[in-house]
Amino acid sequence: QVQLVESGGGLVQPGGSLRLSCAASGSIFSINVMGWYRQAPGKEREFIAAISSGGSTNYADSVKGRFTISRDNAKNMMYLQMNILKPEDTAVYYCQGVVLSPRYLEVWGQGTLVTVSS
Repeated sequence: QVQLVESGGGLVQPGGSLRLSCAASGSIFSINVMGWYRQAPGKEREFIAAISSGGSTNYADSVKGRFTISRDNAKNMMYLQMNILKPEDTAVYYCQGVVLSPRYLEVWGQGTLVTVSS
């Protein structure tokens, strides 16, 4: 069984920064693409950023230049550095991964809440 667990959410003032982490555990052969998504109150879940096993990245326009996705393949970890946070970034943030275990599975974390407010 494979699990993804997010951490690092919390309350931050506008203009501040937070770093989210996503830890993968279980019977993992390898992890293909990993990504971050978020869901604001009353809205649908939306794509934020993705990173391949080779380090190629892709970002939603709303976070480009402010957020940075990264991963440590040796530790089965993924990160999201969020800078210049805005109130509209308030949401539950989810990590997602395509994991080979031993067949490919799409796995989601339980989410971590980020609140941007003064």
